Amino acid sequence: MSVILAIESSCDETSVAICNNGKITANVIANQTIHENYGGVIPELASRVHQQNIVPVIQQALNDARVGKNELDAVAFTRGPGLLGSLLVGVSFAKSFAMALDLPLIAVNHMQAHILAHFIDEPKPKFPFLCLTVSGGHTQVVLVKDYFDMEIVGETLDDAAGEAFDKTAKILKLPYPGGPLIDKYAKEGDPLAFKFPEPQIKDLNFSFSGLKTSILYFIRAQEKKNPDFISEHLNDICASVQHSIVGILLNKLKMAAARYGIKDIAIAGGVSANSGLRLALQKMAEQQHWNVYIPAFQYCTDNAGMIAIAGYHKYQLGDFVGQDVAPLSRMEF
Repeated sequence: MSVILAIESSCDETSVAICNNGKITANVIANQTIHENYGGVIPELASRVHQQNIVPVIQQALNDARVGKNELDAVAFTRGPGLLGSLLVGVSFAKSFAMALDLPLIAVNHMQAHILAHFIDEPKPKFPFLCLTVSGGHTQVVLVKDYFDMEIVGETLDDAAGEAFDKTAKILKLPYPGGPLIDKYAKEGDPLAFKFPEPQIKDLNFSFSGLKTSILYFIRAQEKKNPDFISEHLNDICASVQHSIVGILLNKLKMAAARYGIKDIAIAGGVSANSGLRLALQKMAEQQHWNVYIPAFQYCTDNAGMIAIAGYHKYQLGDFVGQDVAPLSRMEF
């Protein structure tokens, strides 16, 4: 039996979860709306808001799980990767909290946790499986052999898929965060209305910088002919951009599945909440006879539930860290 409190503070969500013997009994997320005024996350502001949010979020999680501090067995936290200032708030609080209660500390890799979110609910994938991890900062194809035996077999050489969504939204003058808005408008548009070039990248790696540039030049050229081009064709633009990004992602995933002979396929990370990606993956799964695993929506974006389940499996292994642990903005698998 184990009751683990987990803290996630890698970017601009302050989140705390409770894992009771492998079951998530609380998952509280405090979002930071202040960044909407700036069109993106401001690291200094993010760390300050984390400081304001962390105590009430911890109290809310304990209340939701009906757990007292004296019932906890360990404290798990995101060590990295992420914004250093934001990570520092979560790591420092976790260390102090654990020291005050004489609890062991569990350091969790944020990207591994996204993948392990698949072990929160049923059905759970079987090892080995492939996971496409897609977020604002990362795009990876990961061969998952065991809970903490993971190999990145493909990754972006420049920009992440989530960044391509966000930058496109900026070009289209959509408010931040723009990725979900592109998904929303794409549902009403024609995905074949406009065609954008697919980068020809070797092996299982990705590149999205060229696609971003081609979208920018396309919009500029069209606006010269028609200043109202964006407003008149917003749905079709969003649908076409989403179709292009999803196509790039799934083509590489299909290559990886064939190369490794794997039929169990998962997606994770913030972009895995994108409805266009989910639908296209389900369609490809039917064609390829894959078993597909997608976490519940609340476990796709940054959240402490995924940190808690990763912490639970590390707890079983006795994988603890000392009080000298420090956050890492860049953290390898």
